[in-house]
Amino acid sequence: MDARKLRILAAVVDEYILTGEPVGSKTIAALPDIHVSAATIRNDMAVLEQLGLLEQPHTSAGRIPTFQGYKVYIEKCMQSEGLSEEERAKLDQMAFGSDTLTEDSLIDSVTTALAEITQCAAVAVNAMPKFSVISKVDVIPTGKRLYVILLITSSGTIKNKACRLEFDLNEEQLAFFTQYLTEHLHGVSLTDVSPEMMEQLVTAMGAYMVTLGPLVQGLYELSRDMMRQELTVSGTRNLLTCEELDTQDIVAFMEHQDVIMPMLNDTFSGIHVMFSNEAQTPQSGQTFVIGNSSMIVGRYRKDGKDAGGIGLIGPMRLNYAKVIPYLEYFTEKITDLISEKKEDEET
Repeated sequence: MDARKLRILAAVVDEYILTGEPVGSKTIAALPDIHVSAATIRNDMAVLEQLGLLEQPHTSAGRIPTFQGYKVYIEKCMQSEGLSEEERAKLDQMAFGSDTLTEDSLIDSVTTALAEITQCAAVAVNAMPKFSVISKVDVIPTGKRLYVILLITSSGTIKNKACRLEFDLNEEQLAFFTQYLTEHLHGVSLTDVSPEMMEQLVTAMGAYMVTLGPLVQGLYELSRDMMRQELTVSGTRNLLTCEELDTQDIVAFMEHQDVIMPMLNDTFSGIHVMFSNEAQTPQSGQTFVIGNSSMIVGRYRKDGKDAGGIGLIGPMRLNYAKVIPYLEYFTEKITDLISEKKEDEET
């Protein structure tokens, strides 16, 4: 793979993304930055085909890139188009126009904007709280026989749940219960919270506190909610209008959207591109529901820790040089905004 072959590969991919038609050697030879004969280009294209980077759909046709060709193109040849100030301002208006966005509504807003601007499907998932432990438990009276349980984890996640009891707690009972929960649950991993553990807590509290079972049950439900990943999907209609994707595959994806969660979870920092064809390799345990598709995934962070992933699903023939900067911009912007929100809350 010398520089000339990489240049020809890039030219084939760029031309194919633009036209959707197989690319011939004469088309490449006519490009201003290619300074070799059509015969040399044909030979190089044949080598690229042998390497599995190009394929010929018909004997008389030109070549089109394979998913491996796209991978090499993205890693070694692609010239990112970047975003202009006008484009950044437009993206900000589309996704961050409101001052009252919560973290959840922020993700919803970004996926909607991404789907609209790229005409792909946009997906997002919050980070799996594998290592989160309980850092605070509180019980707050809010009305007659009504109490709110507050649960905070080491990852900064906060959830609350309202519970109704059969009687009002006095200050002594409330203080005892809150202190008891703090002593027995502080530092406990969310993955270790089980019905058996909750039952033991109720039993150990003594007979007069057994009636607080609804609060303990509410606490357990909160811990399960925190362990549950939430998947956001926008723009599936964009996939239905794409001629290069099979409608039945898209319907299957719409019915079983959670199959993409492992792929969103298994990526690390930076931008990663995966292809449906990769699922056919024996070493891949992942499955793409939509054939002839690609998925681009980026991560966003909160206070230096992984907070979730955002991805784009579209056809394999996609203008990666244009759409990847959109994803990069949004993941960086979300990281900044949700970290700023926590700083504002603390001050």
